Amino acid sequence: MSAPANDGQPPPPAQNRFVFRALLGVALIAVGLLLTLPHPYHKRNFLIDAGGCHLQTTVYAPVGAATPDSAGRGTVVLFHGLAANRKIMSYIAEGFANEGLRVFVPDLPGHGRTEGPFSAARAAECSENLLHELRSRGMAPPERTILAGHSMGGAIAIRVAARVPVAGVIAISPAPMRAAHGVSPDALLFDNPPPLPPNTEIIDGSLEPRQMTANARELLQPARDVNARYEIIPWATHAGLLWRSRVVRVAQDWTARVLRFDERDRASASGELAPNVASNPAPNAARTPLQKLPSRWALAGSLMSLAGLLLIAGLFLREAAGIRAVGTTRILPDRGARAVPRWRASSEVLAASLAAVLLLRFWEPLRLVRLFEGDYLAGFLLCTGVFLIALHWKPFTNICDFGSASAIVAVFAGAVLFLLFSAWFELTMTESWLDRARWERFPLLLIGVIPCLMAEELMLGAPDAKSRWKRVATAMFYRLLVWLPMVYGILFLHSGEILLVMLAPYIAIFSVGQRRGMDVVREVTGSAAAAALFGAILLAGFFLVIFPLL
Repeated sequence: MSAPANDGQPPPPAQNRFVFRALLGVALIAVGLLLTLPHPYHKRNFLIDAGGCHLQTTVYAPVGAATPDSAGRGTVVLFHGLAANRKIMSYIAEGFANEGLRVFVPDLPGHGRTEGPFSAARAAECSENLLHELRSRGMAPPERTILAGHSMGGAIAIRVAARVPVAGVIAISPAPMRAAHGVSPDALLFDNPPPLPPNTEIIDGSLEPRQMTANARELLQPARDVNARYEIIPWATHAGLLWRSRVVRVAQDWTARVLRFDERDRASASGELAPNVASNPAPNAARTPLQKLPSRWALAGSLMSLAGLLLIAGLFLREAAGIRAVGTTRILPDRGARAVPRWRASSEVLAASLAAVLLLRFWEPLRLVRLFEGDYLAGFLLCTGVFLIALHWKPFTNICDFGSASAIVAVFAGAVLFLLFSAWFELTMTESWLDRARWERFPLLLIGVIPCLMAEELMLGAPDAKSRWKRVATAMFYRLLVWLPMVYGILFLHSGEILLVMLAPYIAIFSVGQRRGMDVVREVTGSAAAAALFGAILLAGFFLVIFPLL
């Protein structure tokens, strides 16, 4: 007698493993959100019209501060860096709020929720206009206002304070403003740095490039007649400075000294007024009892929720793309050609990328996308992909099934995952939910990045379930070969797209997850076009999240 059929049901261990993974993912998301969402601050969002600049601005004020008026101790205007936004500055802003200060954090033009166009000059102009607007409303008196910023925002804080008197400045890893120490003129957002304003502190990380730290130190050399300090945070990267408790502690200490909190608090307690206590900060002012660090639980909750999303994303993707029962995969025949030999693929990728770099010196096909440096990257990928497809035209026509049911399913899965992850980032760490202006750019950007991803599928060939991570590693190697000629063009042909170099670590992290998702789609659908469409949706959305609008 033959063995009874199991009706395609998976064995209990496999089923239990997938169910456990799903439950663990949901639990991590729930716990992470519980840790992330509560915060001991008043946070209000405003649209501030500052001299024609309509800046979306978040105002932080502490709940239960020692002073009844949350702005009683002073005001901080905090500027974010290039390709960042106001939400990513929340940890630093909360540190200032813990000092009893009211903190204004704007989205600069083209960033976050503030409309474009972006340029460094316009960002500095709007920042100065914001300060004037706050002063006209009595919210930023000069003797009790600190300007602070990170990267581009640090340079803006220095430049604005040199024109408009304030009590002090805190510049966290300010963007270079001199073509020195290996920084080329075309890589500068600003040039001709102004004289250092009084009471300026500059904070750098020990793991930052020498070009950044050397230029920052140089700002203090001609500033011997003003009160200034330079601080190095050990084991801190450029972006990592935004989440280091030591940075908050150093900034709090400088604020207390510049605004003389100990003298002001004593004067307030005795009923006396001390309007000019910030004019000559005491070098050894003591810490006040109000000073404390913001909670790190929000960051821990964000990372926990991300881990949960990654756990369930793979399950969702397989289910949406072709799973019929938990633990079983319906593998369809893959019509893709065999993988191109690596030596040949490597040489072709390098040649196509170099050709794209040279072409973009004369013509940028996706300039209409109007993303700051993102249009250059998208055009580079478009040209590279077209060149590679031209070398493999016949295999390309065999796998070009963009109208298939598998492709439609891949579009649905990619859209859902992008919306899910962008909503998570919006709730926890950074502004990622696309507004209308960014969605309008999505279709053209999507079409632009598809050829490069289709070319990658041609190079990799059909997937092998036994060597999934080897396939990911091969794809990352090809992407590195694509990236190197572009970096060469930036650094040696002086294309000026320096932001792409700064964002390289984040693009690399995104690429690994995106590539693995593309492999899952191709495994369960057997369609290279479906995999490319899925990856293109994620890549286009990623570009629209990180690059400023022009």
